[in-house]
Amino acid sequence: MASVNCKTAVSLFKRTLSLGPAQKPCGQRSLLTASRLQERGLKEGRTVQICFAPQSQAVCRIHPVYFLQQDSMSDSLQTCYRYLNETSRSFAAVIQALDGELRHAVCIFYLVLRALDTVEDDMTIALETKIPMLHDFHTYLYQADWRYMGSKEKDKQVLEDFPTISLEFRKLEAIYQEVIADICHKMGVGMSEYLEKKVETLQEWDQYCHYVAGLVGIGLSRLFSASELEDPIVGLDTKLSNSMGLFLQKTNIIRDYLEDQMEGREFWPKEVWGKYGKKLSDLANPEQIVPAVHCMNELITNALHHVPDVLTYLSRLKNQSVFNFCSIPQVMAIATLAACYNNQQVFKGVVKIRKGQAVTLMMDATNIEAVRAIMYQYVEEIYQKIPLTDPSSGRTQHIVTSVRNLSLSDASLASRNHFSPIYLSCVMLLAAISWQYLSTVSQVSEEVHSK
Repeated sequence: MASVNCKTAVSLFKRTLSLGPAQKPCGQRSLLTASRLQERGLKEGRTVQICFAPQSQAVCRIHPVYFLQQDSMSDSLQTCYRYLNETSRSFAAVIQALDGELRHAVCIFYLVLRALDTVEDDMTIALETKIPMLHDFHTYLYQADWRYMGSKEKDKQVLEDFPTISLEFRKLEAIYQEVIADICHKMGVGMSEYLEKKVETLQEWDQYCHYVAGLVGIGLSRLFSASELEDPIVGLDTKLSNSMGLFLQKTNIIRDYLEDQMEGREFWPKEVWGKYGKKLSDLANPEQIVPAVHCMNELITNALHHVPDVLTYLSRLKNQSVFNFCSIPQVMAIATLAACYNNQQVFKGVVKIRKGQAVTLMMDATNIEAVRAIMYQYVEEIYQKIPLTDPSSGRTQHIVTSVRNLSLSDASLASRNHFSPIYLSCVMLLAAISWQYLSTVSQVSEEVHSK
């Protein structure tokens, strides 16, 4: 078995870490830009290239204990990995920890969606130009010379040098190309739909989260299966893959209420917040704090309904690198929801989970039994905080009970490929680096919110 012993992991569980919200300057909130604190089990000879940003300056550190065979990579593919490190503070390391050719496919998938997201984010692009670009973006993958030089966004290099990305896309096996182009097309159409449309109903909330996050989960799952590292059912079961994305996206949206209000963005569905105020912004008023917390608790209850799907999805995974890639953000999400539940601080400042907590989650969530234990712990924490006066308390109790029952399941642990003991050293290395990164995020976030 290639995973950290669950009892050992539990004994390491300490809560000492703060994590601030992700920053997205404008427009929609995409899963691509959310801060995802992940670690990966790496095989001997694997590279770890970690990018983190002390203050506003990105710094890349290559750890020489792992060596990427760059000599075997084309110049254009090396450039793609450089763009990956420059545009992602958290996904870069975890993508490079994936096994085999899946690593390159996911790298290109990320860069294609990053380019698409950059178009959507750029408020200087007129809608009459932006909407056709979003609809047609998937076709640019097959146009060798297509590039866009008019972006003002910080990640504009992925548009200005899109020919390099599209070249590597066309070098991928056809099965990978099909997945990436299909998801790019669907996401572009979905993004354009919500450029001027607000989220009104819970159904629209699910649809919006599907476009910006669920499709990412579906695409990744299809890539996992295409690589044959995972069984075909992983890529075919779009409901479970969609839930993986929705759980993360809803967590981001719930946690970042105040930040989004400060930036003029609204993602909470009116069908829910309309019960508690005339305007969504009213929930930030101190005199509205009780209905505001009730509203948030109802949204957290809604998000928790995705946890059973998350557990089922993770229980199907066999490859260790894929399992780690998927499990870490999910346990970070449940910890974040537990910190937010019934917490007035969401409407006053930044809700954080502590450093030791996040680092230990990254170290612990390496097998399904450990993930179930983590889920159980945090839904129990939520259960203990449910106010009897909360309008959604009954529904919260019901979903928490369901998750607790699933978390205590005796389902067998899927076997995974063996990793050498160096795997544990890699985990510790990534945890230490993540600690430094998280400290910086917390410091910057506190400075931003204190102004």
